[in-house]
Amino acid sequence: MATIVSRASGVSSASAASAVPWDVWCLVAAVTSAMIGVHWDISWHRSIGRDSFWTPAHLAIHLCGMLAGLASGYLILSTTLDRESPLRQCSVKIWGFRGPLGAFIAAWGGLAMIASAPFDNWWHNAYGLDVKILSPPHMVLALGIVGVHAGALILILGHMNRTAGAAQDRLQWLFLYVGSMIVVCFTVLVMELTFRSLMHTAGFYRVIAMLVPVVLAGVARASRLRWAATIVAGIYSVFTLLMSWILPLFPAEPKLGPVYYHVTQFVPPEFPLLLIAPAFALDLIRQRAGTWGAWRQALVSGVAFVAVFAAAQWPFANFLMSPAARNWFFGAKYFEYFTPPNSLYARNLFIPAEPPATFAWQAALAVALAIVTTRLGLVWGNWMRRIRR
Repeated sequence: MATIVSRASGVSSASAASAVPWDVWCLVAAVTSAMIGVHWDISWHRSIGRDSFWTPAHLAIHLCGMLAGLASGYLILSTTLDRESPLRQCSVKIWGFRGPLGAFIAAWGGLAMIASAPFDNWWHNAYGLDVKILSPPHMVLALGIVGVHAGALILILGHMNRTAGAAQDRLQWLFLYVGSMIVVCFTVLVMELTFRSLMHTAGFYRVIAMLVPVVLAGVARASRLRWAATIVAGIYSVFTLLMSWILPLFPAEPKLGPVYYHVTQFVPPEFPLLLIAPAFALDLIRQRAGTWGAWRQALVSGVAFVAVFAAAQWPFANFLMSPAARNWFFGAKYFEYFTPPNSLYARNLFIPAEPPATFAWQAALAVALAIVTTRLGLVWGNWMRRIRR
């Protein structure tokens, strides 16, 4: 068994106990570069407006696609051409090529990211510069980024489920890190729907319930750590905080009009959502749900996710709207240059909540979505636990 594990992981028995494969590090660097670049690019649009393909933020984003494509392409070609490759025993065959499943997914993601660049350039030439996250070329880019994230996750799982000892422990933490980057990616995609002025609407909680529980439940299910969901939410919080604190250190000046708000530095993302509270609740439930059925666990977890998240985020939103949050730490003092001065956001006021009847069914929909996405996460996690290729 030791010999099989050593051959499957592609390292010698002496180093298998502690070494993490280079391809894993390469894809971890790729997803990190993408998330830094995405935050930087959004901040660029909110602070400067005018950009080109060759901005540092764009280069950081597309470095992700290049790293994923090169690393995955090498794994696939070397496994296909070298019949003595140790990875052949733990590979899949697609269109005559052989390689780890995660490498194929990451390679597709990298190609989608690279293909989105000329599409985005054409879109800007046809319709002008945009300041929207949810545009067609951005969605192609987002699909590619998610593909790289998913490929990295599965590639790490393949190594993790074939090894033991110190290497497996390191891979566990890298697995949780990539899972947290998926949470970062999803929250960036819906950033325009989750600003602090929307945090007293049911729609805000519906959007989060649609995306986050599937990641927390799936990654926690596949992990062997007791507090996996809490760790994922904690890494998401730290990463977002670092972006919120670092970006304003650099000067910026609007290059497009109209300019409603005087901007002299990069506008950072808002303070991270308090996802660590429902993540902690999900971990507690998971530790006590050993004999529960999957739907029972999904039901309890979905209800707990929305209830705990609302109990934490709703009052915290009041604080974010207060003068006490208008500082560098909480970041409520920053506004993009195109923020109208008479808008509710600029005046630190909440968008009114939906009418009572609408609020009730939207809240019920948020709970239902959390239950369904948690159930999907459990299915996804069970599948990930079986990955060996």
